[in-house]
Amino acid sequence: MAEPTMPRPVYRNIHISQIRAYRLPPAGIVSILHRVSGAMMFLLLPFVIWLFDTSVTSEMSYERFSSAFVAGIGFLPGWFVKLVVLALIWGYLHHLIAGVRHLWMDATHSVTKEQGHSSALVTLVLSVLLTLALGAKLFGLY
Repeated sequence: MAEPTMPRPVYRNIHISQIRAYRLPPAGIVSILHRVSGAMMFLLLPFVIWLFDTSVTSEMSYERFSSAFVAGIGFLPGWFVKLVVLALIWGYLHHLIAGVRHLWMDATHSVTKEQGHSSALVTLVLSVLLTLALGAKLFGLY
């Protein structure tokens, strides 16, 4: 007698209208955020170069650099400059931690579903906690 077999699940691409109802696993979220953080760092590279150049040119330019966080730059207020820098901090930290996660998975060949889930959660939590700690310093909370 042949045992009844369960029908195999059918995996299909989701339609754009289903995107809100689809629950992406943490590993998928980390993967998308890794790409977003890399693109953000690339696009904000001119701003980072300006920040570095302004901070190391002279003592007077360093004072101008420091005042940008208080008085702002042109029509942008100082808090907005701090938010852009905070976004850069998050982008760098998330990209770094997610990159180390990928290197670890490649080096150890540990690509199980459970390990991917747990390492994705660690990546998300670490990047948010470190960003909050550095953001508190940036906004003068300590």
